[in-house]
Amino acid sequence: MIDWKSIEATDCAVPADRPMDDLVRELSRALADPDPLVRDGAPYTVLATWIARGVIGRSRRLELGDEMADRFTDPRVEARAFAPLVLDMLVTAGDFKAAWVDAFERWYPAERDLRGHDETLGWLHAVAHGADLLAGFGRHPEVAPGRMLDLAAARLTAPTDHVYDQLEDDRLARAIARVLTRTDLSERDAVGWLDPIAGRFGADRISVPVPAHLSNCLRTLRLLYILADRGVRPTSELPAQPLYHRDAFKSAIATVLDRIVRR
Repeated sequence: MIDWKSIEATDCAVPADRPMDDLVRELSRALADPDPLVRDGAPYTVLATWIARGVIGRSRRLELGDEMADRFTDPRVEARAFAPLVLDMLVTAGDFKAAWVDAFERWYPAERDLRGHDETLGWLHAVAHGADLLAGFGRHPEVAPGRMLDLAAARLTAPTDHVYDQLEDDRLARAIARVLTRTDLSERDAVGWLDPIAGRFGADRISVPVPAHLSNCLRTLRLLYILADRGVRPTSELPAQPLYHRDAFKSAIATVLDRIVRR
């Protein structure tokens, strides 16, 4: 058993007595471990550091991405929910496969276990972790931005009984806003993804109690309006960036919110 805490303590120095393939294989397994102290602990830090530093060779990184894409169909939620985090590390480092987008697109709106935190499994955060990857793909030049906006709409309109309770709405709104900063985004794509949301929630009178998925959607859209007005920060160190087609988008999202809450 590899002592990942010791490796983390040495600034993630690579052990000289183990092949890199073995180390990556162990890290991949750790990122799906049901023990949150393993899955969300030192192995996560080590893997993120090695990917960012280019310690792991490109071919092995691509294999790791394929493993994560396959993991979207894993029967265990902790495995599915952490796969987008690893893929986001890889995409941020410059790795990309179209098949990863396809796998993510099939999983994200279909995921039903939306718990943010579980007393036994720790952080799951499928919506928030998926949002990070949605932003990563949505900013990638090989992915049409409208595709990720449509995916966000599919996630927001998917039925669920779970009310976001660990700021998942914030993470998703910020991810969408980052996609909306792309300067190659058409105005039609910037606002068109809101149509299925208006169609799904704007036709019927709001019942009491408010359905969970409607509450999730409204809170996400409200923050998104603020980000459209103020801009979104890619990271905490960088200044806010304006959303492309800002005025058209603000008008469209205000119309959708008004249409929903008037019902």
